[in-house]
Amino acid sequence: MSDRGSGFGSFLLGIAVGAVVGFLFAPEAGDDTRRRLSKRLRNLRDVAEEKVDEVRGLLEADENEEEEEEEPSTRERLQRRLDAARRRRRRGEEAPAQVEEEDEPLA
Repeated sequence: MSDRGSGFGSFLLGIAVGAVVGFLFAPEAGDDTRRRLSKRLRNLRDVAEEKVDEVRGLLEADENEEEEEEEPSTRERLQRRLDAARRRRRRGEEAPAQVEEEDEPLA
């Protein structure tokens, strides 16, 4: 077996040295640093809220445009085709030649 330890003592020594160096070279007192940090975080939060509001406005505008330009749903298209077929049947017309529609590829 090895006479070396697991290195946990070195790890603790590194933490202690890092803490001491941090206290010695800290640019400001803790209260000042916390105040500056909280002010920056508030400003960041305000900017994020503004951006979220902008995105919401864009999404709502896009939804309104889609509602105006919306294509009929599949159900509506099928209903129209069924109505047209019923009218033709009542008049005694033959159905037009079937047009092959392209199927969408399956994922």
